Amino acid sequence: MSNLSLSYPSWYIILCILLGVAYAVLLYTRSGTFKENKWLHWVLGIMRAGLVSVLAILLLSPQIKSILTETKKPIIVVAQDNSESVTANMSKEEQASFQINYQQLKDELAKDYEVKTYSFGSEVRENMDFSYTDKVSNISEVLNTVYDQYSNQNLGAVILATDGIYNEGSNPIYAGTKLSAPIYTVALGDTTPQKDVLIKRVFHNKIAYLGDKFSIQVDVAAQNCAGANTQLVVKKLNGGAAQTFPIKVDKNNYFTTKEVILDADVAGVQRFVFSVNTIAGEVSTVNNNKEIFVDVLDARQKILILADSPHPDLSAIKSSMESNKNYEVEVKYANNTNINIPAYDFIILHQLPSKGMPSNTVFSAIKNNKKPVLFIVGSQTDIGKFNSAQDMLNITGVTQSTNDVQASVANNFSLYKVDPLITNALPRFAPVLSPFGQFAEGPNSAVLAYQRIGKVDTKYPLIVFGETNGAKSAVIAAENIWKWKLFDFLENKNHDIFEELLGKCIQYLSLKEDKRKFRVSLDKNIFNENEQIIFDAELYNQSYELINEPDASLSITDDKGKKYNFTFDKVSNAYRLDAGLLGVGNYNYTAKTFSNGEELKYNGQFSIRPIQLELFETTADHSLLKLLSDKYGGDMVAPASLSSISSSIKEKGNVKPVLYESTKTRSVINLNWILFLLLGLLVLEWFLRRYFGSY
Repeated sequence: MSNLSLSYPSWYIILCILLGVAYAVLLYTRSGTFKENKWLHWVLGIMRAGLVSVLAILLLSPQIKSILTETKKPIIVVAQDNSESVTANMSKEEQASFQINYQQLKDELAKDYEVKTYSFGSEVRENMDFSYTDKVSNISEVLNTVYDQYSNQNLGAVILATDGIYNEGSNPIYAGTKLSAPIYTVALGDTTPQKDVLIKRVFHNKIAYLGDKFSIQVDVAAQNCAGANTQLVVKKLNGGAAQTFPIKVDKNNYFTTKEVILDADVAGVQRFVFSVNTIAGEVSTVNNNKEIFVDVLDARQKILILADSPHPDLSAIKSSMESNKNYEVEVKYANNTNINIPAYDFIILHQLPSKGMPSNTVFSAIKNNKKPVLFIVGSQTDIGKFNSAQDMLNITGVTQSTNDVQASVANNFSLYKVDPLITNALPRFAPVLSPFGQFAEGPNSAVLAYQRIGKVDTKYPLIVFGETNGAKSAVIAAENIWKWKLFDFLENKNHDIFEELLGKCIQYLSLKEDKRKFRVSLDKNIFNENEQIIFDAELYNQSYELINEPDASLSITDDKGKKYNFTFDKVSNAYRLDAGLLGVGNYNYTAKTFSNGEELKYNGQFSIRPIQLELFETTADHSLLKLLSDKYGGDMVAPASLSSISSSIKEKGNVKPVLYESTKTRSVINLNWILFLLLGLLVLEWFLRRYFGSY
């Protein structure tokens, strides 16, 4: 349906026609040509009048408005579960028959509807897939995808073929609440509990620390196995004796939890296998085994508290630091001549150098090995030698007197984030003892807290950070900090604030900076078998600016010695490599590049663990599918009754085509036939005049 509209009043068309007629009359009445041939005279006049009239009308910008009607078929979404559990109890013949029936259903629906096909498991993919290789099932994700893609279109129905088992995502009963279309479910799998013993879950920490023992809880279940005996076997791959735990199954629906204590005796990612012995008549033994990976970190730092003499501060510091299992703390005194400074990662000097113990050998070793150090200044400190040993804090005008000082946290401290609890609580802590004198911070120092003497806030540093001899260092310019710990307990019934204050200080000082020019990083050390392994790398020049001109390569070696070689892609001013999917196991990698004539290497390791979720629950949940269909006005059918879905959709009669109307506006001047009409009139008039001798 079309109609004509003008930008001017429609009666202007009459003026345009009159203009054309007037032009023709003037042209052919004043001229004596063709007067003897009246019919030609009239034909030529009409043609010229028509030509001029059309041109004049085009100047009025006429437009044609067309109303287009389009019929769109309803959309039917067909989604197939591609996870491993679907075929756990299906024979090859049953799988082939189902695939044929599924394709026939799709072809039947395509006659009347627009069919969209998906497969789902760990992710939602377009088109159907009958490989059944996905390691997890996420039914809610496919329902969310359907809503996102088709909620604003004519969605007629959703057909979901699955066994009802989901081990990722939310409950599908609630995930599809926004859908307005009926959901038809195809009930795959077997709901009959079979004779089976399995490891259901293994609860464990992903990280353990070298030298520790860690606990793992193993859930063992059995169905229809009453009276059977088996045992749980725990073994670490590549070494270690197996542990066994007898299990007596005393009922058909059996469940127990076993606690296993393991040793973190080797650093790196350790692989443990948990298995239950097979029981006669088991339908499946795949779920009798489960593997876990634990990253054993050798992250402990050896810390030395070196003191002039016994003091209550030493015990307070040591006990607080030992609450962190990453720290191994020793207390020694300066008169001990057998102190191996290089063996420690961090040094705390309590009132050293002192008047009686200059500790020149110790300071030389600290300087030569660039060890981070924390100075605690007290009444026994030799202030002159202390000033010479570091450049963070300079104390002058010292007398035998001391000041009772409290802490006032600085507002502009930025080396690390200070907990607001510390900011609020530290000024209220009991006074500590600081030397009486003038305090001045160094030019490159950062002050965490200043001294408050009585009610006066001073600019004398109390806790200050800096760098000495190329290593991080700090000063607490007071002794008796044990009072802070005691006050924290009296006020809060714990030592959390004191431990946070001391812990953050030591963590910052002992953190080792990576100054390597070539570095490779992974998001994590342990991956699932369905995750991409992506490496990022950075290369720095002599000025520590990022560059990526030279090529960089990577070699990955599995635990059987097989190598996989790759080349990094250059991205912006760094490197990136997608190694894809790799098999389960432990891997070492070495990255190489050349820069400024020097070969640079970076070594690391990672592990890939299996995903066994689909194999640990193979009994189909058809009750969930029934609830899903009933809630959204569909039906649940067996695989053999797939063809009934098409007729059911038609019988309900609520899936209908939708008519869409759209308006299209076009300018008449853009119509090709108008151009040809005008050209035709001009050419025909010229031809007639020429033929009859006018030109």
